[in-house]
Amino acid sequence: MTNQWRTATAQALHTRLVDVLGDKAAKALAKLGLVTVDDLMHHLPRRYLSGTQTTDLNEVRVGEYVAIVARVARCERHGGGDRGRLEATLTDGRSRLAATFFGRAHLLDYWQRQLSLGVKGIFVGKVGQFRGHLQMSHPDFVMLDDDGAIVGRADEKHVSMAHQVHRSGLVGIYPAAAKLPTWQIGECAEIALDGLTGLPDSLPDDVVTGEGLLGLVDAFGALHRPDTPERVEAGLARLKFEEALALQLTMAYRRASRSDHASPVIKRQADGLLAALDARLPFQLTSEQRDVAAQIATDMAAPVPMQRLLQGEVGAGKTVVALRAMLAAVDAGYQAVLLAPTEVLAAQHTTTIASLMGDLEFQVRLTTLTGSMTAIARRNALDAIASGGARLIVGTHALLYGVDFADLGLVVIDEQHRFGVEQRAVLTDRQGLRPHVLVLTATPIPRSVAMTVFGDLEVSTLHEIPAGRGEVATQVVALQTHPGWLARVWERVHEEVAAGGQVFVVCPRINLRDDDVFVEAADGTPSAAAVEMLRQLAAGPLADLKLGLLHGRLPAAEKAEAMTRFVSGQTDVLVCTTVIEVGVDVANATMMVVMDADRFGMSQLHQLRGRIGRGDKPSLCLLVTSAEGDSRAAERLRAVAATRDGFELAELDLIARREGDVLGAEQAGGRSTLKLLRAIDDAGLIGHAREVAERLVAANPTCADDRLADLVADVEQSDWLDRS
Repeated sequence: MTNQWRTATAQALHTRLVDVLGDKAAKALAKLGLVTVDDLMHHLPRRYLSGTQTTDLNEVRVGEYVAIVARVARCERHGGGDRGRLEATLTDGRSRLAATFFGRAHLLDYWQRQLSLGVKGIFVGKVGQFRGHLQMSHPDFVMLDDDGAIVGRADEKHVSMAHQVHRSGLVGIYPAAAKLPTWQIGECAEIALDGLTGLPDSLPDDVVTGEGLLGLVDAFGALHRPDTPERVEAGLARLKFEEALALQLTMAYRRASRSDHASPVIKRQADGLLAALDARLPFQLTSEQRDVAAQIATDMAAPVPMQRLLQGEVGAGKTVVALRAMLAAVDAGYQAVLLAPTEVLAAQHTTTIASLMGDLEFQVRLTTLTGSMTAIARRNALDAIASGGARLIVGTHALLYGVDFADLGLVVIDEQHRFGVEQRAVLTDRQGLRPHVLVLTATPIPRSVAMTVFGDLEVSTLHEIPAGRGEVATQVVALQTHPGWLARVWERVHEEVAAGGQVFVVCPRINLRDDDVFVEAADGTPSAAAVEMLRQLAAGPLADLKLGLLHGRLPAAEKAEAMTRFVSGQTDVLVCTTVIEVGVDVANATMMVVMDADRFGMSQLHQLRGRIGRGDKPSLCLLVTSAEGDSRAAERLRAVAATRDGFELAELDLIARREGDVLGAEQAGGRSTLKLLRAIDDAGLIGHAREVAERLVAANPTCADDRLADLVADVEQSDWLDRS
């Protein structure tokens, strides 16, 4: 696919705003992240107001930039001479808000006349506070009569909002900034829209007709030159469908492109290493593990590369499923790689695989490659990999640089969102036969998000927890109402250690240094820090226990030593950060204390909780919080305590965050999120778009249609897709 825009419509949409609006307006819009005409066309009003409405002033908050519809109850002049103040009292019939204007006498005269012309007005501005009462200073406004027609306005030079109301009775209220008010954004949108007149549609005609959609330019017009609520809805439906279709087209072409590449044909051997492993496993595979294994085996037996995502509930046994696939590759004469995002997780995988295989390990020469290895150890590992002597390889990012594989047949990527697309391509985009790819994630993914972010992968799911695992009870420790409970937490830690268990104490940040990156509460208070927590516990409530420390900034050798001591039982309590969130498997860890638990998302808490209860003993997770009992944060913690279903929590987390950074917006930057689609609300639309996309790809397998090529190119330039 090329990223050069092929159609006149795509070229027009990707024109920079500076070339359409001039430097001053373009710079102002760039501060809102709007750089191209397409950006501006998708910057839609958050709501539409009509002169027939009245805003509930009780919903107005200090500091908000708002648009309200209200009546003018009173208008008074204050001060004499050349300068003064005009104060209008706005009301919804119950509550009141002041609109204040300062200026010279002739301006005050003008504003007073305009405010008296209508029975109702639309006022736009920032809400402040004066002597305990809400007020707006110098709001932009238009005054309306009983029929909603414009009869007065704040400034004769600024007529965009007035024109909108006069033309249609509706005015769009855009997400705006103090120096770029809504009427200016609307004015810029109208100018840009004029430049799109007469352009052909960006979708094939049969799609527009078959789906009953507005044309693209008509849809932009319906949203930026609002006429009726019904037209606004039709315009939004068109843009959302196009976004969903472009995304699903990209995924569909990615899936179809697999047939362009050959991969090793890997079939299970009756007497190979895989059969030997199955015979010695100390447990029975769950029915779901067997089903997923069969799906993977079918994929690997095909001559095209497998691209499968295996998501699993915490502790559902993804590692053993991945190991079986890796041994199938070894049996067929190929190497298999497991790529982990951290050295802690790589070491954990190596230990787990070695434990499961026993003396079989020597037949595959299990080899680890990480960045902290000594030069000699690294050279030995590289030689073993290049010669083919090492058949099973576990490693970190070190596997991506300067490594020659003898005959790579399978790549397993753990938590692939932590690797960029270019990094993964080092292993997967190879000359000759391309390896099969199995992606693992311990974070349950709602179906709507899986369809959106991982649409180019086949998805397998493990819900079932293997038999013999201990129950995990979760309790919220609310310090806001029971500050004395924290002392009881440390007493409970003593009891757990005395009973033979081990404990994690998890903190949201590493230390209290000013340059530390951490999560703050809404009130700006700092969160608990692991370094200081260790010091406090060692000097106080846990002074008689053996304490350890683990966080991401420790040197690799110290991290390995900390984990080794904890796994071997030499450490009673491990004070740590979220570095232990994924993959750490210590059967004797039976208790976890999460400090400032309200600083974590629900899915992250579920992952952390998954580090305990991995043996056969009952376990306890305590979520310590100072959040108010009626706050959303406290509500989230109660939800985590109420269920161990990670998929249910993932859905609740997604709803609570309203998408948030689900597609990596916080990490990726730039155009990294969906424009208008919402994975929660638009799952049905996304699913339908996938069906349409598959039909289009089947009819146009080479993407020769310029309109389809431009849709795909637009998605492929989005930062977040590169992370998926």
